[in-house]
Amino acid sequence: MEDAKLRHLQRLRCSVKNYDWGLPGRVSEVARLHALNSASQFRAEDPYAELWMGTHDSGPSFLASSGVTLKAWVSENPDVLGDKVLHKWGSDLPFLFKVLSVGKALSIQAHPDKDLARTLHNLQPDVYKDGNHKPEMALAITSFEALCGFITLKELKGVLHTIPEIVEVVGATNTNLVLQTNDQDGEEKVKPVLQTVFTDLMSASKERVTDAVNRLKSRLLKENEVRLLTDKEQLVLRLEKQYPADVGVIAAFFLNHVKLNPGEALFLGANEPHAYLSGECVECMATSDNVVRAGLTPKHRDVQTLCSMLTYKQGSPEILRGVPLNPYVNKYTPPFEEFEIDRCILPQGETVVFPAVPGPSIFLVTVGEGTMNSGSPKGHVVTEGDVLFVAANTEISVTSASELHLYRTGVNSKFFQAS
Repeated sequence: MEDAKLRHLQRLRCSVKNYDWGLPGRVSEVARLHALNSASQFRAEDPYAELWMGTHDSGPSFLASSGVTLKAWVSENPDVLGDKVLHKWGSDLPFLFKVLSVGKALSIQAHPDKDLARTLHNLQPDVYKDGNHKPEMALAITSFEALCGFITLKELKGVLHTIPEIVEVVGATNTNLVLQTNDQDGEEKVKPVLQTVFTDLMSASKERVTDAVNRLKSRLLKENEVRLLTDKEQLVLRLEKQYPADVGVIAAFFLNHVKLNPGEALFLGANEPHAYLSGECVECMATSDNVVRAGLTPKHRDVQTLCSMLTYKQGSPEILRGVPLNPYVNKYTPPFEEFEIDRCILPQGETVVFPAVPGPSIFLVTVGEGTMNSGSPKGHVVTEGDVLFVAANTEISVTSASELHLYRTGVNSKFFQAS
């Protein structure tokens, strides 16, 4: 029986990604947490972008006790997932948990739905590594910025009236098409117009884009001397510094510029365009690494796939602020069954209980230290950088020795209520 108790809670060693958009080690939360998690040093000037916690083959986690991968261990001990999760998703975690430290913009991208993911994976398995969809949610640790979803028709008309460089790239016919379209025309008329204009922009020749971006930049720098630039104009100049002559600099005018405060979250469904811009967050998603990119990137671009797959929904995205479960824990529940996130800020000397749930969880400690207990007589000391896998049907109590910040991700509780 003691064996079963011990299996309820497993410390993990996690993988890190040094993508070039990451923050330099000296200021990166990913670098700090990974160094603490793996008892290693980080390099002060190298970029540290993502800490991965889960079973995805591209960034596996390992049991600290034995060095076997979490994926192999879960596969050999499928009962730790709980019956409902095992029945729905097989002997693997349905979610992937991450910390992101964003120093410069990620690519303008979207994640395919399940049908498209399967098709892309079959056609180009070297580019699209799995056949799963990848809905995701970003929960801000610091102030966090993103581009997400298309602006409204009214806002787009304003852009075409004030940014002549866009008109030069998409042409007069497309511009007039947008200006003559009204919200009263209904979604089925508005969407094809937006799709045509955005596709023509993203497909424009390198020479045309380079010329437009350079002219946009010099105009804005001149105007900056006589007026205050808008938020979006200032953002576009920042993006141009990071990705000179990139079509994504112009595409930013088509997308909502979203700013999250710590503790606010943004969720992204399949086929929605987005680009994280700056800041640090915890992120959860379905277990996939499928990304279709089309701008602000040196990586492979697939413009036609991206432009044909998007939903072209317009308007500001919903921002989640979490629902308090008790004085210390807020729950963030996106409309996807694979995952949810709990954010816990526990003052010194307090105890909080995470009730047993019918699926697996991963806990991450980002600040402070304390003890975590899963019902065995001896608690586990936990400190920042610790990542723990918790089996289904395990109650966890946490007591803080100093103010403690931790995040828990698990299967969406609505999945269990519905099934």
